[in-house]
Amino acid sequence: MLKFYQYPQCGTCKKALKWLDSEGIKYQSIHIVDSPPSQKELKEVLNKSALPLRKLFNTSGQVYREGGYKDKLPNMSEKEAIEELASHGKLIKRPFLIGKAVHLVGFNEQSYEEAFR
Repeated sequence: MLKFYQYPQCGTCKKALKWLDSEGIKYQSIHIVDSPPSQKELKEVLNKSALPLRKLFNTSGQVYREGGYKDKLPNMSEKEAIEELASHGKLIKRPFLIGKAVHLVGFNEQSYEEAFR
């Protein structure tokens, strides 16, 4: 089953949920702050999505800004960055969708269509 990590007040997450529901796609909804993705899941998405590490971070979020990650991130190892993400759900760009063949970060309707068709 797909794991859909989201933040209930997030407008982008709501759009993605609406899209998934309209397509009849089943998923497990997980509150990203209460239960962030594991380091293993983050690493898997990083490897299988071919996204740069920076794209896993919610760069417009308060935790990112207040934590000074703009300056910290370029000097962090991948392991350190993954550890930070796994310990702070609000640092992760959302929604975060993971399944056997699906590894999506953020919501782009075209990307979702490509992943499910």
